[in-house]
Amino acid sequence: MVSITFVFDIFRLAIKALTERKTRAVLTIVGIAIGPFALVMITSVIDGYGDYVISQIEGLGQNAIVLFPESGSKLTQKDLDIIRALPHVKRAEPFYSIQAQVRVGTQTKIVFVYAIPISIVFEAISGLEVYKGSIPSDTDYLKALVGYKIAYDDNGNQVYDLGDVITITYLRTSGGKSEVKRAAISIAGVLKEFGGAFILSPDTTIFLPLSAGQRVLGLSEWSGVFVLVESSTYVPEVMNELRNLFGNSASIISFQSIANIANSIIGAMNFISFSASLSAFAVAIAGVAATMITSVIERTREIGVLKALGFTDFQVLIMILMESIVMSLIGGAIGISLGVLGAHMLASQGFEIRAAATAIMVIRAPPKITAISIGRTVALTISIGVVGGIFPAYRASKIPPAVALRYE
Repeated sequence: MVSITFVFDIFRLAIKALTERKTRAVLTIVGIAIGPFALVMITSVIDGYGDYVISQIEGLGQNAIVLFPESGSKLTQKDLDIIRALPHVKRAEPFYSIQAQVRVGTQTKIVFVYAIPISIVFEAISGLEVYKGSIPSDTDYLKALVGYKIAYDDNGNQVYDLGDVITITYLRTSGGKSEVKRAAISIAGVLKEFGGAFILSPDTTIFLPLSAGQRVLGLSEWSGVFVLVESSTYVPEVMNELRNLFGNSASIISFQSIANIANSIIGAMNFISFSASLSAFAVAIAGVAATMITSVIERTREIGVLKALGFTDFQVLIMILMESIVMSLIGGAIGISLGVLGAHMLASQGFEIRAAATAIMVIRAPPKITAISIGRTVALTISIGVVGGIFPAYRASKIPPAVALRYE
């Protein structure tokens, strides 16, 4: 049984041995630190952005399904009636949508405009609230509910108030020809700041009543149908029914499916980053093994003296192994610390998403640093010392005292 006193003495002896060979120890520790640094920095940033994306998608409605007609097809009132009659469909509403430009202070912002029964948006998106004003009725087709970052600039200064007229500029295609159109609408209400979303950002969206699609935007065909299911558990069943009904004539997506896909992608990215980090750990193991073999060769006579004084093979093995473990712990502490710092610096840069040549959305998410990820990294780092040092330690423990004492 190894006593606490023996472990403490071995630890002090390991520190003393490393300080006597500072340059070699420092270089080995640097090599060890690379693995934990890369693993903590990359995985924490991926997990942080992954959680952000998933939370934003899930916040848009896990029980929502959207149908978009394929090129050459269109959705009609008959299709809408069929959808509404499906089991577990709580509500289904058509909508018109365009991408437009709006002047907000000194900036020109890219916004999305939806002409839709606005109440269904509030049913689908949790946490969506009216900051001031009210939701326009379907007969008030010249009035709109606008996102917070349309009424206020990036510094929080109010640009538009209730009753103000806002002009949207958009491109409308008809008969194979495209033309720039403008529409003036009055602000009936402003949404409370939502905080941005990965796919649909209410903060930069204008919601109009459904009748505005034709009367204001001049659109003749629905852009799609928004479907609310009774519960998220019925989403796969309803999606299968819709696929059977519409086949290739419509694209059918759900935020639940997007969240599942995003989870799969994040898992794959984590696996790739973990695999890449393992290569750094493998190199570190080789470095530790080379350092410890050299150390054992240089200390052969010292090992012989210790054995002559009564050290057992097991005690010699622990002594040599402790050196590699101490180097791993120091390298791991440095690597993890730098990894945490690097993760925050990397995450602060933000991630750009381009919807078009001029439409850029920057999302920022803090890195996700958990006790589990740190514990996993520490375990892998300790394994570097154990795996890299076990052979040199075993070799040292088997050196005969007489041979060691004669070694020059």
